[in-house]
Amino acid sequence: MGKYEQLAKDIIQHVGGRENVNSLEHCVTRLRFRLKDENKANTDVLKNMDGVVTVVKSGGQYQVVIGNHVPDVYAEVTSAGGFSTESGSGDGANSGEKTSLFNRFVDMISGVFAPTLGVLAATGMIKGLNALFLTLGWLTQESGTYQILNAIGDCLFFFFPIFLGYTSAKKFGANIFIGMAIGASLVYPNISGITSAGNPPLYTLFGGTMFESPVYITFLGIPVILMTYSSSVIPIILATFVGSKIEAFFKRTIPSVVKTFLVPFCTLLVIVPLTFIVIGPVATWAGQLLGAGTLAVYNLSPIVAGIIMGAFWQVFVIFGLHWGLVPIAMNNLATLGYDPVVLTGMFGASFAQTGVVLAILLKTKDVKLRSLSVPAFISGIFGVTEPAIYGITLPRKKPFIISCIGGAVGGGIIGAMGTVGYRTGGLGIFGIPSYLGPNGIDNGFLGAVIGISVSFVVGTLLTLFLFKDEKTAPEDNKPSQKTDSLIKQETVGSPMKGNVIALSAIKDEAFSTGAMGKGVAIEPIEGKVYSPVNGVLTSLFSSGHAIGITSDTGVEILIHVGQDTVKLKGKYFTPKVKQGDTVQQGDLLMEFDMDAIRREGYVLTTPVIISNTGNYLDVIETEKKDIGYNDGLLTVVI
Repeated sequence: MGKYEQLAKDIIQHVGGRENVNSLEHCVTRLRFRLKDENKANTDVLKNMDGVVTVVKSGGQYQVVIGNHVPDVYAEVTSAGGFSTESGSGDGANSGEKTSLFNRFVDMISGVFAPTLGVLAATGMIKGLNALFLTLGWLTQESGTYQILNAIGDCLFFFFPIFLGYTSAKKFGANIFIGMAIGASLVYPNISGITSAGNPPLYTLFGGTMFESPVYITFLGIPVILMTYSSSVIPIILATFVGSKIEAFFKRTIPSVVKTFLVPFCTLLVIVPLTFIVIGPVATWAGQLLGAGTLAVYNLSPIVAGIIMGAFWQVFVIFGLHWGLVPIAMNNLATLGYDPVVLTGMFGASFAQTGVVLAILLKTKDVKLRSLSVPAFISGIFGVTEPAIYGITLPRKKPFIISCIGGAVGGGIIGAMGTVGYRTGGLGIFGIPSYLGPNGIDNGFLGAVIGISVSFVVGTLLTLFLFKDEKTAPEDNKPSQKTDSLIKQETVGSPMKGNVIALSAIKDEAFSTGAMGKGVAIEPIEGKVYSPVNGVLTSLFSSGHAIGITSDTGVEILIHVGQDTVKLKGKYFTPKVKQGDTVQQGDLLMEFDMDAIRREGYVLTTPVIISNTGNYLDVIETEKKDIGYNDGLLTVVI
């Protein structure tokens, strides 16, 4: 069994099954499902599942946040669910799914661009480093090393229409090779080189207007307005969308026996000329207008633009709304040669978030919070902030607000110094060379460095001054001494009899780091699990090894019997209740064969956690080392 095979099967089950999935993509940290009916998904179970950070529903997508290893989980999910990674499954319009125009746009953009981001960042990093080497005098433009590195850095973005032809066709449910062929035709050297060959145009269209265009060739007597399509974004996406409709028409009308070659034959004969004659020029003009409009807004106040983008970028990321800004950045790079808004304003946000995490790491005495902060800080340096956002700052609210303030300050500085991004490079510190332009280290580049540095410092210092470590406040540690009558507590009883150990002492990092919530672990001495509260059994995993209960007051408790016992697939576990049952404290929930499980090589150390810890002031563990059934195990301060 693959490392994430069981996790993949559980995810598919709780998003409503394979039949409820319209399409699936992934980005840096998330599985992005488009579901036929989100009401069929069991969000509470997914949020409490080992290996899942949280669930976000936004932009018409059901986003399961996994973390940095999402590509491995994605591979297992596509394999377990039989989802194709080579062809599209159709867009929302064809699936019967009703969603807003904006949500459909965000879903389309993420589906088109997300598969390219890893390689796009990698090639951008190489191009940025090459520019740095040139600026430092380590290389010359004439050297073979520089030229080869530049070819690696330029290859994807120069031939972007081919790559986007692939992803667009996949998204629109078309033949991916037709999409690639459309893109390849747009950058075909003999066509793209006509305007630079020195030959005079045949005549000029729209003379005296902003759309004035020389005509060098015709197709069947129809004038063709040649544009520069290398690195372009909008023309190929629009052409592939129209091409998918044309292909669908020919699929319906051409006999099955000759569809294999006649459908692409007829589709390409229609869509490629149509693209050169109509779609390409119109889309290019639209892109130029979008670039000019973006620049006009930026020129009104670069500082305000930077502040807004820096302050809200992380909010956009949480809800997946940043995908709506991706085409603006990519279009600006293609039409202007740089992006003054999206790539620049957001650059300080991840550094502010990372500074906040560093301050928490330095200030807290909570062992679990410290252990969670270390990997989040390291990921943040390299621009991946989801572990910091979901695991540390957002649940505590104030640190997240501080990170937004730090991002805003840095964004304002970056805007004030006229910084622009020249390429899509890496995230975090790997993104710095992306701000090196033709003039090398200029004010714009210095603005990027100063802006992210200030963002980091502001986030760190504000958190050091304003963050209140829960573990160092006596009133938080000892709620029984509080005199404020508004403070309430709920005691969670022990579901087992055994020895209590610290959660940080177990090997499973999903629990030991506190990522799943605060709690303790129990080494059981009897193979029984009793309900620790009055409430509802909200989840009972098919493997029987884990139970989720929501108390009558809303406290969510997860009881995970043993480590890696999910691999037993239910063997040796005997549930006494079913999901959805109302239970009372002390009701028998499950029995398990301790000896048999141990003979199979598994340990029975059982985490008992409050999975919605972030909703409460604190979760306080018992000081007892030996615990009996229903003895007070955890105190939730409400």
